[in-house]
Amino acid sequence: MAELPLAALDRIIRKSSGLRVSESAAKELGIVLESEGEKISRQAGEFAKHAGRKTIIDADIKLAVRK
Repeated sequence: MAELPLAALDRIIRKSSGLRVSESAAKELGIVLESEGEKISRQAGEFAKHAGRKTIIDADIKLAVRK
């Protein structure tokens, strides 16, 4: 189950589509976003380590998203 609040996921979908959103659609978006977030975070962590840092910075996230 996604850790993101359903209300926030619902709001994201409604703002971008202008349509009503089922609870299952909001849950599915949460699952997908968490999965992608984990991949991005893992890649950003590798960039931070490569740079000799123990802290992930915004530039690491931006670079991981572009890859």
